[in-house]
Amino acid sequence: MTAPVATAGNEPEAPASADPAKKIEGRSLGRIAWTRFKRDKAAVAGGIVVILLITLAVLAKPIEALFGLDPDALHQDLLDADLGGIPFGDWGGMSADHPLGVDTVQGRDLLSRVIEGSWVSLLVAFGATVLSNTIGTVLGVVAGYYGGWVDTLISRLMDIFLAFPLLLFAIAISASLQGGAFGLHGLPMHMAVLIFVIGFFNWPYMGRIVRGQTLSLREREFVHAARSLGARGPFILFKELLPNLVGPILVYSTLLIPTNILFEAGLSYLGVGIQPPQASWGGMLRDAIQFYQVDPQYMVVPGMAIFITVLAFNLLGDGLRDALDPKSN
Repeated sequence: MTAPVATAGNEPEAPASADPAKKIEGRSLGRIAWTRFKRDKAAVAGGIVVILLITLAVLAKPIEALFGLDPDALHQDLLDADLGGIPFGDWGGMSADHPLGVDTVQGRDLLSRVIEGSWVSLLVAFGATVLSNTIGTVLGVVAGYYGGWVDTLISRLMDIFLAFPLLLFAIAISASLQGGAFGLHGLPMHMAVLIFVIGFFNWPYMGRIVRGQTLSLREREFVHAARSLGARGPFILFKELLPNLVGPILVYSTLLIPTNILFEAGLSYLGVGIQPPQASWGGMLRDAIQFYQVDPQYMVVPGMAIFITVLAFNLLGDGLRDALDPKSN
């Protein structure tokens, strides 16, 4: 072995191949999940689109005021009266002033109506998701932890709710409350009814997932340790079990939101959801159905808005599931 070469100060020089030891840095579970999530390009793209959609929905009114967009303004001069109100030009009358064209018969700007409908769809979807997740999480964790007759009662209640023909039930409730209820009228009443109907009858799906996860977690060492230290049921439920259920709840929420968007659009399409003159994506599809042969752009615009939104949330949900649950890969 060659001896180290002495320098002028009679101190041996360290070999060139000897690098200082690298500091080992621990990573939290959140950082590990974020690293896995960043590798999924489709999920990242879906997350970016979701952020843009939420920003658009939150700032819908300021954007309309800033750019002078009016979803209810009529542009009859852009319609051909001899052809039944079909927009002049190709692609539904697309132009610099109306990038997505105008609708048939009334001549309203489609871009402004899509922006106006975005906050309605997302608000109903998020509200219904929060309601169903709250009910399902609480009942699911109680059923999974306590077991016995409590689990049997809640599980049978889930089966009863799952047996309801949800669409028909939602149509009946929404139609019966069109005139107002509980001091609410107009748009607030319609949105409140949709959030209640969609959220209240969808909680068993979240409840089953949380119950299954709780059945596994309640046998873990940290739960036995908390119980041995004298912790009671409520403390274990909300301090020990719920923090470990955040991942599954978050993943299922991102997959439930697009389902609720489609459900709200379906109810509005059937005429029992958001009512005119308020713009909604489902309502725009309903108005466009009779003109799709002569003005397909009228149907394509709201249809693509729903398609892109649902696809983005599904990609984000799949990416979060893979990142938070490495065993699923």
